[in-house]
Amino acid sequence: MGLSSALASAMSGLRANQAALSIVSSNVANSQTPGYVAQTPNQIEVTTGDFGSTAKTTGVSRDIDSYVLNQLRTETGGSGYADQTANILKQLQNVYGTPGNSGTLETALNNFTTSLQALSTSAGSSSAQTVAVGAAQALATQLNVTTKGIQSLRSNVEQDLGTSSQAANAALNQIADINSKLQGLASTDPSAATLMDQRDQAINSLSKYVDVRVTTDGSNQANIYTTTGIQLVGAGLASQFTFASAGALGATSLYNIDPAKSGVGALAIKLPNGSSIDVAGNNVVSSGQIAADLKLRDQTLVQAQQQVDQLAATMSSALSDKTTAGTSVSGPPAGFDIDLAGAQPGNTVNLTYTDSTNTQRQITLVNVTDPAALPLQNATNANPMQIGLNFSGGMGAIAAALNTALSGSHLTFSAAPSPATATTLRVTDDNSGLAKVNSASSTKTISSLTSGSPQLPLFTDGGQALYTGAITASGSQMTGLAGRIAVNTQLSTDPTKLSVYSTSPVTPTGDTTRSDYLYSQLTNTVFSYSPQTGLGSASQPFTGSVSNYLQQFLSVQANASTQATALQQGQSVVVSTLQAKFNSTSSVNLDSEMSNLIQLQNAYAANAHVMSVVQSMMNTLLQAQG
Repeated sequence: MGLSSALASAMSGLRANQAALSIVSSNVANSQTPGYVAQTPNQIEVTTGDFGSTAKTTGVSRDIDSYVLNQLRTETGGSGYADQTANILKQLQNVYGTPGNSGTLETALNNFTTSLQALSTSAGSSSAQTVAVGAAQALATQLNVTTKGIQSLRSNVEQDLGTSSQAANAALNQIADINSKLQGLASTDPSAATLMDQRDQAINSLSKYVDVRVTTDGSNQANIYTTTGIQLVGAGLASQFTFASAGALGATSLYNIDPAKSGVGALAIKLPNGSSIDVAGNNVVSSGQIAADLKLRDQTLVQAQQQVDQLAATMSSALSDKTTAGTSVSGPPAGFDIDLAGAQPGNTVNLTYTDSTNTQRQITLVNVTDPAALPLQNATNANPMQIGLNFSGGMGAIAAALNTALSGSHLTFSAAPSPATATTLRVTDDNSGLAKVNSASSTKTISSLTSGSPQLPLFTDGGQALYTGAITASGSQMTGLAGRIAVNTQLSTDPTKLSVYSTSPVTPTGDTTRSDYLYSQLTNTVFSYSPQTGLGSASQPFTGSVSNYLQQFLSVQANASTQATALQQGQSVVVSTLQAKFNSTSSVNLDSEMSNLIQLQNAYAANAHVMSVVQSMMNTLLQAQG
C-alpha cells in the first residue's frame, strides 16, 4: 500500500504542477492585457489511505484588492466629472477672451465709455457721435457673440449627454450579460475568472460616466447602484439611460422639472420594471461625466448666461430708465404720492419704510401685465421684496391688492385724492406710529430719443423693442437679452441724437449734458445686481458700477476655471496613484512568475523522480517475488 500511495501522491503532484504551469503561462501571456488580473491556483491536500496525501487543484483565485478597486472606481467618477468641468470652463474662458485683448467684453465696454468721454470733450462733433454709435454697436455685437459662445458650449454638453448615455448603456448591458454567463459558475472556476476580469473592466468604464456602488452576492452576481440607491444592474438585468435631445440650445432653453415646460434634452433612467426616473430632477447621479454635463448645462453655463444678460440689462436700463421721486404727503398719515402714468411692463415703484422693530425694509412694486406670471416669487427674507401687479388696473384695485399683500406692515395704500390724477398711488403709514414711510419713487423707461431728458433707449431688445425688464409667464425679458441686444435703429440712422435730447427747445450746439450723463451712468453710478448671477446674496447683493460688475464676474469665472483645472490635475494624480497601487497587487509581476516557474520546474522534476524511484522499487519487488 505504501508504494501505491507514494505513486498516487506523485501523480497528483504532477497534475497540480501542470495546472499551476498552465496558470503561470496564462499570467505571462496576459501580462500586457488591459484589465487582466493575475491568477493563483487553489491547491488543497487530500488524505489517501493510512499514510500520505495527494494534492488537488480546485480552481483559481484572482489576486485582487477589492478595497483599492472600489476606491479607484470612486475616484474615476470624480476624475470624469473634473475632466469635463475643467474642459468646458477652459473653453468658456476662450469665449470671454484674454483681458485687454481686442474682441472681449471688457475691451468693448472700455471703448464705448471712452468714445462717450471723447464725445463730451469734442462738444458733440458729428465724427465723435459716429464713433460712439459704432462703439455701442461693437459692444452689442460682442455681447451677441458671447451669448452664442456660451450657448454653443451648452449645446456641446447636451450632445455629450447623449454620447455618454450610450457609452454607459453599453457598459451596463455588458455587465448584465456577463452576470448571466456567470450564473452557475463557481468564483474559482478559471472560466469565471476571465468573465470577472471582463466585468470589472466594464464596471470601470461605467464609473467614468456615473458614480457606482458595487456589491457581489453569493451566486457571483454583481449588483450595481448609484450612490443615491438607484439600481443600475441586477441579476442579468440592466437599467438603461434614455436621452431625447433638444438639439441646439438657446438662452431661453432651460431645464424644468415639468417636461412640458423644459427646453433641454430629457435624460431619464429606465428601470428593468419599466418605470422611468428623471435623472436631473431626482439627482440620480452625483459624479462622473454625466453628472458634470447636467450641472454644466443646467447651472454653470446658465449662470454664465445670466451674468452677461445682467450686464446687458443693467447697461440698457442705466441709459434709458428715469427715476422720479414721489411727492411727499405731510399727513397725518404721512407718506408719498407716486405717479404710475406711462409705466411700461417691468417698470417699478420702489418703497422704503421702517417697520415696528425699527428695521428698514424695501418693497419693489413691479408692473406685470401678464396675469399668468403672478404672483412673483421671493426668496426668504428678501429685501427688497417684489410684488407684481398690473399698473393699469386702476388705483382702487391696485391699492386693495397691496393692502392685502402687505397686511400687518402698518402701511396703507389708496388712490391719491384730487387734485392728483387717476394714475397716482398714495402710500402712507396707518397712523398707528408703528411704521414710517421713508421714501418712494417710480422708475420708467424713456422711449423717445428727444424726451427732453438725458436718458434715451440707446440699446434695445432687437431692433426697436424697448428693454423694460418685463416679466411674463415664459420668464423675464432679461433672459437671453445679451444675445438680442442691439443699438436703437433710430440712433444708428441719426447719431446726432447722442447729443440732441430735446427738440423744443432745441438742444444747444456743444451741449454735453447727454454724453456726460451716459458716461457717468456706465462708469460711476452704482447698481445692485441679482444674486442669481453668483455674485452677492439675496440679503447682500453685489453693488457697483457697470464696469465693476463686468470685472467682478469675469474674475469669478477665471477663478472657477483655475480651480477646476487644479481639481482635474489633483484627480488625475489620485487616479494614477490608485491605479498603480491596484496594479502592484493585481497585475502580473513577471519576476514573480519567473520565480514560480523555476519552483514548478523543480517540483515537477522531484515528483517525476519520486515516480521513477517508486517504479524501480516495484520492479525490485516483482523480481524478488519471481
